[in-house]
Amino acid sequence: MDVGGVSSTSSSFLGMGDYGEEPHVLAVDDNLIDRKLVEKLLKNSSCKVTTAENGLRALEYLGLRDDQQNTLNGSGLKVNMIITDYCMPGMTGYELLKKIKESSILKEVPVVIMSSENIPTRINKCLQEGAQMFMLKPLKQADVKKLRGQLMKHRN
Repeated sequence: MDVGGVSSTSSSFLGMGDYGEEPHVLAVDDNLIDRKLVEKLLKNSSCKVTTAENGLRALEYLGLRDDQQNTLNGSGLKVNMIITDYCMPGMTGYELLKKIKESSILKEVPVVIMSSENIPTRINKCLQEGAQMFMLKPLKQADVKKLRGQLMKHRN
């Protein structure tokens, strides 16, 4: 389902901790093919996936837009991890990371930045700002297994 640039899908997995539910990952990428690839890899690793086509849509979904009242608590929205492309029009993944880390509600949610460019200064900047990991695109299933390991560490 894709409503207003945000879509959500799910698959099941036993053994993701004591939560009784699969981890929920928000995947943000302006490139449809990359977004679908990340979604498929995450679903193969038994994650619930919501996708957003850009940083503003992600903020909207998370209830962090400047013009929104914070509806996060009311809707019961629970995101266990956010994975975002670095280079997107309108708002970069780095800017999205900063907004998330400024939020009292979401600052503990791990954020993973992806990029097709291996630029050490960019990687360091993201990690210093609080990114959990920086991964090079295209993502592979082995990368997602690392992500799942991070998720499990963060959830326990």
